[in-house]
Amino acid sequence: MKHKNIGSEFDDFLKDEGILAEVEKSAIKEIVARQISQLMTEKKISKLEMSRRMGTSRSALDRLLDPKNQSVSLKTLDRAASSLGKRLCIHLV
Repeated sequence: MKHKNIGSEFDDFLKDEGILAEVEKSAIKEIVARQISQLMTEKKISKLEMSRRMGTSRSALDRLLDPKNQSVSLKTLDRAASSLGKRLCIHLV
């Protein structure tokens, strides 16, 4: 018996299932959340200090750091990057 997806690219499978865009968005959010968290750890910045630097609440920072929460604005991402001495860069592919 031949299997439809054996030997195909994983992206092709996700596209065929109609979930490629959603999976990509989720992966990007998880990567960004991990990068911010890692930089906070490296720079020894607590959540309380980070939220103070960003001018936001601790709960808003928790939403930013939650890889499953995709409702984060570009403004929030930019404030987080600036608070860590970084610059937010977005590229269209």
